[in-house]
Formats: sequence, structure tokens, C-alpha cells
Amino acid sequence: MRGFLASSIGVTCAAALALPLTPPALAATARPVPAAEAARPAPRAGTPATTPSDRRAAEPSAAGSTQSLPLEPLTRDRATPSAPATEQGLPRRAVRHFSLVGVVWDDPDAELHGRVQVRTRTAGTGTWSGWQDVETHNADHAADLGTPERASGRLRGATAPLWVGDSDGVELRVRSESDDSAADATGHASGTRNLPAAPPLPSGLRLELVDPGEDDGASSGDEEEPRAAGGANAETSALTEASAAAEASAVNADLAPLGATEIAALNRTESEQEYLALNPGALPERQLQAKPYVGPRPGIVTRRGWGANEGLRESGFRYTKKVKAAFVHHTASGNNYRCSQVPSLIRSIYRYHVKSMGWRDIGYNFLIDKCGKIYEGRAGGVAKPVLGAHTLGFNSNSMGIAVLGSYGATKPSKSAVKAVARLTAWKLGLYRVNPKGKTTLKSAGSNLHRKGKKVRLNVISGHRDGFKTECPGRKLYGKLGSARSKAAHYQGR
Repeated sequence: MRGFLASSIGVTCAAALALPLTPPALAATARPVPAAEAARPAPRAGTPATTPSDRRAAEPSAAGSTQSLPLEPLTRDRATPSAPATEQGLPRRAVRHFSLVGVVWDDPDAELHGRVQVRTRTAGTGTWSGWQDVETHNADHAADLGTPERASGRLRGATAPLWVGDSDGVELRVRSESDDSAADATGHASGTRNLPAAPPLPSGLRLELVDPGEDDGASSGDEEEPRAAGGANAETSALTEASAAAEASAVNADLAPLGATEIAALNRTESEQEYLALNPGALPERQLQAKPYVGPRPGIVTRRGWGANEGLRESGFRYTKKVKAAFVHHTASGNNYRCSQVPSLIRSIYRYHVKSMGWRDIGYNFLIDKCGKIYEGRAGGVAKPVLGAHTLGFNSNSMGIAVLGSYGATKPSKSAVKAVARLTAWKLGLYRVNPKGKTTLKSAGSNLHRKGKKVRLNVISGHRDGFKTECPGRKLYGKLGSARSKAAHYQGR
């Protein structure tokens, strides 16, 4: 792939002049107040009266923004009132529009042992949801130890994000619990067992409310200049933002026109020709003569297609040497989304990863929705070995594919599983890898495999194969065997 890695560099500067400044999926102005919202019914019984600060918070927000609210103690131990609160949260309140929630804290290496629950109010109707659980175990999705991204000083601990749809009110509770509490809840009579004390909650807890922005128009004043590596954001620069958008498009220039919103699907013959074109002079004669096992390239929505604000991410790209494995994930963000909302959902996750968690870009290399559509994730080129932040300990020489949703108890759609197979058949094929085979990766350190250990893995693995985690959920993990067989079939094996 060395020839391909160099091929698009020369077009970046010219592309900056050729591309329009703003992606099609970002809005130009602040969100107008819908008539339904203006006529919102009075709060239900028990809802606190709105204060002036609440009314200010409920004003229309600029498209694409994050509200970060510090949590408050909800309970204290009366015997030791100076001890840290074991329950924090926010009472019910009006806020600016948002569609995705998450909780962050100061130390990225600290764990939140407990339960996070949120209620939200649907914008326009004023209807409050029931309590929804937010997945707290999320540290396994991260950059590897010792990498510049991990050592940036910007990282925070965080829950998984939860998609709630367009909302304008929120209530949150975070309760510390010992690891034995959940197991004991089903079981023991009072006084028959002494449970360990609940651990303290991490310091600096904040609720993040993410508004992804609108689906059309131009960018708003909330856009940032791309971060310099290791540096802080500077004042917004239209030229720099245009250059970043051009840069993100130029790395796919061998696959699609500059500024394309989608990379078109190819048939098997076209994909094999593409494989040879992407590797000029890089393949030995015996491989040039051999049949390439490359699956047909699937259609892929580009970052421009889902409306990525290239001003959020760190400038430049980071690569690994090759792609030897694909780790499959679920985003644990819930299944309550429509496929038409997916660009907004991905923009929200992108903003949460970068602005709330402190990553350089969205962590996953690709994302797949329940309708089977494939989306470009971390910038750097869909055919290239882009270094992600998806599987702590195994980001090198791999790619991360996230199926949008939660699949512990819910079966993934057939379309989503098929898309995993189609994507891996093509991308792994570019690196001459058999999807049904095994590969060896060197661990950078995880809670399952010590640093430096050489680990034998399926080429298509679940996140839980590299890290002790529930991801990608029991139901999706159970479909990986089918995905491997389908991918091998698409490669013609």
C-alpha cells in the first residue's frame, strides 16, 4: 500500500481551493424555535419551575455544540458528611437542544463503578422518557498506551454515549455501587451478607449534552480550527478549515472525486483492477500473477457525506503498517434511532469522542447502521491503514468497525451483518488477508493480554477477544462466524 499512501499527498493543496468550505450536513444558523416548541405544554406535576438560568439554557443553540454541566451531590452519608457523595446528578431542568448524552470525568484511567441513568424530555412534545441506563464500561475503547494520542493530556474518562433524539430537558443520577451489589440484588436476605462499601465516584463528573447540528446548510459559528498535534485550538480560520476538509477528501482521491459524499460500490472485476492500481510497484511478480482475493468494494459514505466538521479533529493523519485484523464493536448508544438520523448520530459520536473525551478524531475506522449502510470513520483514507482508537491494546495493524446500536440483548439486523462481511472482504482483501483465517498481533497492553504478548486471533474478531469487555454484545458477537464465512465467499475463496 506504500504507493497508495503517497499518491494523494500532491493533490491536497489544489483540493483546498476546489472544495467548498462547508460540508452539506452542517447548519448555517442557530436552530429556530419550532411552533410546537413555542406552544409546549406546561410542565407535569412535580417538575420544578423554570428559573432564569433554565430559560437561558433553553434558548435555541447554535448547530453543532456541546453543553458540559458539572454534577451535584444528591446524597451524603449523614454520619460522615465530609465524605465524597456516593450519588451525584442533576435535578430535572430545561436545557438547549441536544440529541446524545454521556458522562465524563477527569482521570481517563479511573473507572466508574456504579450506575448512570438519565431521563430526557422530547423537544416539541414535552414528554419525559423513563429512566435509561448509560453504559459505564467504556475505557476499553481507547488509544493504545504509549501513543501520542494517549499521552496528549486532553483525555478524560467517559461512559459510552447514548442517543436520545432531539431533546430539551434532562435529569441525571449517578450512583456508586460495589461490584457485588448487582449480583446481590437478586439474592440475599438482609443481614446475611456484608457487602463492601461502595467505591468513591471519579472526580470531576460532568454531563455532556451533544447537539449534532442540522442536516443541511453551511457551518455555524461554533466550528473550530483543526487542532495542531499536541496543541490547543486557535481562533477559527476559514482557510484552515477548508484545507482540513480538502485534506480529508484528498486521501480518498484514488477512489472518488474530490468532495464526494459517497464512494461508489464496485463489482468484483473492478475491485481487482483497483487492487492492482493501488499497489503500483509494491507487489512481487508472483502476487501480480496470482488471483487477488478482493471482495467487491461496497459503497461507503464519506466524512463529507455525514457532515464531519473537520475543524474539530486534530490536523494530519496517523497510520499503522498494515491491516491484519478487523475488530467488530457496538457503540452501546442504544437502538432507538432511524437510519435517516445516522449522519446526526455519527456527528454526535464524533463530537463526543473529540470534544468530551479528548481524542484526536472519532475512534472507529468505519461505522455501520442497522440498515446496512457503511460510513467512513477516522480520517486518513478508507483504503489505508489508519490508526484508530477502538480496541485498547490492539489498534496497531488492525481496523475497528462499529455497528451503531446496543447488541447485548438485541439481535443485529441481517443487513448490518452483511455489511460487516462486505466491508471486511474488500478492506482485508486489499492487504491479502483471508477473513476466515487466523492472525497474530502483538499486544500493547490490555486487561486480557499483557504488553508485548503475541496473541493468536481470528482475522475478524470481536472487541472482547482483545479486551475483557461485553463489546460487541453477545448477540452481535454470535454473528461473527457468519460474517467470516460471508466475507470469504465475497473474496471468492
